[in-house]
Amino acid sequence: MQAFRLPDFYMPYPARLNPNLERAREHSTAWARQLGMLDAPKPGGGVVWTEEDLLKHDYGIMCAYTHPDCDGPALDLITDWYVWVFFFDDHFLEHFKHSRDIAGAQAYLAQLERFMTRGKDESPEPTNPAEAGLKDLWARTTPAMSDAWRDRFITSTHNLMVESMWELINIDIGRIANPIEYMHMRRRVGGAPWSANLVEYAVGAEIPANLAGTRPMEVLSDAFADAVHLRNDLFSYQREVQQEGENSNAVLVFERFFECSTQEAADRVNDLLTSRLQQFENTALTEVPGLFVEHAVPANAQLGVAAYVKGLQDWQSGGHEWHARSSRYMNESLQASSGPTLPGPTGIGISASQLSFGPGLRGHARQHSHKPLQPVGHLQLPELYMPFPIQTSQHLAAARRYSVGWAQSMGLFEAVPGLERGIWDERRFLGLDLAHCAAMIHAKGTREQVFLSTDWLSWGTYADDFYPQVFGVPRNHAGAKACNDRLALFMPLDASATPEPTNPLERGLGNLWHRTAGPMSAAARKVFRQSIEDMLASWLWELANQAQNRIPDPIDYVEMRRKTFGSDLTLSLERLAHFDVIPEEIRHTRVLRELETAAQDYACFTNDLFSYQKEMEFEGEVHNIVLVVENFLDVDRWKARDIVVRLMKERMKQFEHVVKNDLPALFEDFKLDAPLRALLQRHADHLKSWMAGILEWHRHCVRYTEVDLRRVYRSKPEAPKKGFAFLPSGLGSAAVRIPRPTPTS
Repeated sequence: MQAFRLPDFYMPYPARLNPNLERAREHSTAWARQLGMLDAPKPGGGVVWTEEDLLKHDYGIMCAYTHPDCDGPALDLITDWYVWVFFFDDHFLEHFKHSRDIAGAQAYLAQLERFMTRGKDESPEPTNPAEAGLKDLWARTTPAMSDAWRDRFITSTHNLMVESMWELINIDIGRIANPIEYMHMRRRVGGAPWSANLVEYAVGAEIPANLAGTRPMEVLSDAFADAVHLRNDLFSYQREVQQEGENSNAVLVFERFFECSTQEAADRVNDLLTSRLQQFENTALTEVPGLFVEHAVPANAQLGVAAYVKGLQDWQSGGHEWHARSSRYMNESLQASSGPTLPGPTGIGISASQLSFGPGLRGHARQHSHKPLQPVGHLQLPELYMPFPIQTSQHLAAARRYSVGWAQSMGLFEAVPGLERGIWDERRFLGLDLAHCAAMIHAKGTREQVFLSTDWLSWGTYADDFYPQVFGVPRNHAGAKACNDRLALFMPLDASATPEPTNPLERGLGNLWHRTAGPMSAAARKVFRQSIEDMLASWLWELANQAQNRIPDPIDYVEMRRKTFGSDLTLSLERLAHFDVIPEEIRHTRVLRELETAAQDYACFTNDLFSYQKEMEFEGEVHNIVLVVENFLDVDRWKARDIVVRLMKERMKQFEHVVKNDLPALFEDFKLDAPLRALLQRHADHLKSWMAGILEWHRHCVRYTEVDLRRVYRSKPEAPKKGFAFLPSGLGSAAVRIPRPTPTS
């Protein structure tokens, strides 16, 4: 029996079949035989694959569906790549996952990476079919692509191989990831970003190097990857979880986190799959055109990007078709109504009868029908899990006295053109008490460090209030973009002169940049500037969602929230002081990445819980994790609150796990010396103080109290009058500007 009933899938694109299918089938079978994949031994006897196994899996039809338009030689090469990646997965399973041989797995993966060469480097002689396959494919593929593409392909191939260790370690200790960690890691280990690179090869159009790292292109790749992986998890749950003992599956992760049945978990995974597909569509339609204009992308490159987007869509529909047909997966209920299993296709689109627009329409309607400024009242919070003590700097009193003078000298209390008053006045600034937050974050910092941190918090919080009032209410996205462009001039990488500031934002940033970035190395200064630019760009993303009256997709929200909150910026004040001491390979490890993102999510969600009434009732926001959960799961705010609180606890538990287990393992794996170990441990301790200080500040700051909200905003927003049942919502509703109450500072 199936583990659950497959859900109603959203898939708006029809599957199409490449006419070179039979050629690719014959070629890939001969290639696998030649490379030794069909007689590779298992440790306990037998072979990893037989020819019958390969024929049943039929990767030829998978590639013919996912790449319907490429020519015969290109389809042959792509099919060989997929034969290799699935063989690698099964070979790794048999040799290392079943035996839990972590040391052997690390050595195996390290050797495999040597076959991804750059330039004139030579690879070693292969000792197993996985190495032989990678060597052959690398030589056949990379000469046709640019160095920039090859570097991206190396990164994605590295991730899907090396991050397999994360799966293996979790199996070994019986640990199931929390949902956010799982989506992060599944994207890296699952291989779909790698597939997106091969789409560029298949359509014969690379993403221009200057666009590859932009938000729209990264979101397209990430949303594509997440949808591919979530679909695979639904179809492979029975084989992976029930038969092979895997614990890296979204259905299992959702079962454990939500404490629900397997069927309910599968339905929620499918809802997330639908949301990611719609995120892909929204990005392609609303963000990519603006990217072309901003970067003056020539017409031929625009056509290439369009071909890439279409190629990713073809992969989605073709991948679904293959999952519905392959003997590798749980698909009996689909096949019962659509024809025989592989081999022996009976026509294109056999699973079409199981596809529906229903999931997409329901989610789309909820996402765009939010009614802003509704009275919600105070969101009572339970005790939040915080295992670390609160520490406060001895320089707090001095920082409080100093910060008022700095804010006044930067003009943070001045009137702003276009508004009746300034963003802040001195009374409001004193109530924020940002010096208190800085003194807890940098409890052991010097007087100057606490002062500088206070000023950054003051500037960032002021800017966070400035953008919605000055640009959000009038829907002035162009003005916000121009403001960002001006602010970039106040962060010169070469210490050159800056323009004369025209407003408090520019004046404050120019002052802070000189004090902070001046002593940094050139490399650290570049990273620090990027963290500020990412935060500024994320506020444009918020304004765009406001204009669409669109509640963000859950994954997009979590990943952007770290930027809108400025968490990377505030952490940089401590992290970049040691930038040149910590090797780059250590900075980019999973351990440090998960350590920091877990801490960032805890802090961001803390802010969302405390600011819920402020944002929902008084500001008409759509960017709050409680609202995002309400919308995605179709639950009330109390249930959503409880889910967020649990998610915070799980992220904190993950943070503790990384500090206790993964950080010491990192020390040993890289054979780090004592000073570097101590430095990384201090970084972890700083993150503890950072989270504890942010939570404590929210508990005592007046910014989120109902009394202060009623004072700051002139009057409580009126609910819709009886008899006026319709409020503009959905696509196009931004044309009707619903004014927000004007803060009185």
